[in-house]
Amino acid sequence: MNFSQLVLILKARYKMILLVSIITLLTASVVSLLFPKSYKAATTVILNYKGVDPVTGIAMPAQLMPGYMATQVDIIQSKNVTLDVIKRLHLSEVKSLQEQFAQATQGKQADINEWLADLLQQKLSILPSKESSVISIGYKGVDPVFAATMANAFAESYINLSLRLKMDPAIKASHYLSEQTKVLRDNLQQAQDRLGEYQQKHGLTSVQDAFDVESSKLRDLSSQYGLVQSQSIDANSRRNDASKNMSDSPDVVQNPVIQNLRMSLVTAEAKLADTAQRYSKNHPLYISAEAEVSKLRSQLSTEIDRTVVSLSNNANINSQRLGDLKQQLEKQKQKVLELNRYRSDLAILEKEVQIAQNALEAVNGRFSQTALEGQSNQGDISVLEVAVPPIEPSNPSLWLIAPFSLIVGLFLGCLFAALAELLDRRIRGKDDILTLGEIPVFEYSIKSV
Repeated sequence: MNFSQLVLILKARYKMILLVSIITLLTASVVSLLFPKSYKAATTVILNYKGVDPVTGIAMPAQLMPGYMATQVDIIQSKNVTLDVIKRLHLSEVKSLQEQFAQATQGKQADINEWLADLLQQKLSILPSKESSVISIGYKGVDPVFAATMANAFAESYINLSLRLKMDPAIKASHYLSEQTKVLRDNLQQAQDRLGEYQQKHGLTSVQDAFDVESSKLRDLSSQYGLVQSQSIDANSRRNDASKNMSDSPDVVQNPVIQNLRMSLVTAEAKLADTAQRYSKNHPLYISAEAEVSKLRSQLSTEIDRTVVSLSNNANINSQRLGDLKQQLEKQKQKVLELNRYRSDLAILEKEVQIAQNALEAVNGRFSQTALEGQSNQGDISVLEVAVPPIEPSNPSLWLIAPFSLIVGLFLGCLFAALAELLDRRIRGKDDILTLGEIPVFEYSIKSV
């Protein structure tokens, strides 16, 4: 059977096709009128959620969280939300629902809340928006008021559950941070105690000031030691020079007393020589002049010895002073080094105190913020449109059933026409003659002259 034969069959049996289509349309219309009407009410909610880590406080927009909308749909469809709706509306206490539950379970051990949750979830529909943060929560019921009430109840329970899911981590985090605050406070107290004990043990008030004072003393001692060292070297050199050559020593030569004595000795020796030329050795004047020369020589020798001894004493004093300054310098160095070590240890202890204090302040800040978040009852989900009782039923819809039943009726009419043709085969055209009788057909046409 080709297409042209099928067209001829449908044309020949069009009455049957129309009859089947009309019957199908009427049947579908009557059945739709007999079925109970169903009303659908919908509540729309908008989500402005930002994911916040309750411990770190780092916020991430919901748009960056994969599967966020799907997660919200799963939350709305969860049994926790449905059970909250049942509890909120006291549905388990309704007599008619209790009777239906008894008939459905037939004495079996079951929970009416779980049974109602399964029943309500079958009539719940969630439609998330693809390009926005809006979710439509719909509910179907035979009563328009009940449908609107259920849609609003589901939205409210969803908002409360979302708020609870947001607050619970914050509450747990606040408890954790509270415990950490106690631990960090103890750590800070221990660090402060170690710092205080160290200062008290070594008698430190202001290490930096003490270090500056002792460093200044060390610099002064170093300067004095350098000066005395040079003086000691000079004194030793002068002493050694005077010990080797007392007469020609600069200190001896430049001594004014020795210079005067030498000048007096020269004068006395000249007088003695002059007296020796005039008088004999036994003459009183010669004896007097000779005695004066001896006296001056003795005084000169004594004064030279005194000068040399003075140089030696000065060198010894400088050496002793240099030794004392060296000991003081070594003690001062050790004291400065000890203060430097104290300063380093004290800086470490102060750093530990600062680190413990910073950690405590950071955790206290997070604890305050998390505690406020745990006490906040402001959610990130708001109702955009409240469900109202619908005026027209959503199901069955005659405007949708009529076209669909008409299409189905046409299809059934064509099917019945084809079946009827197969049961009662008739000749509809030349193709049928060729197929059934295998008789050749000649076509001719008369052309007018």
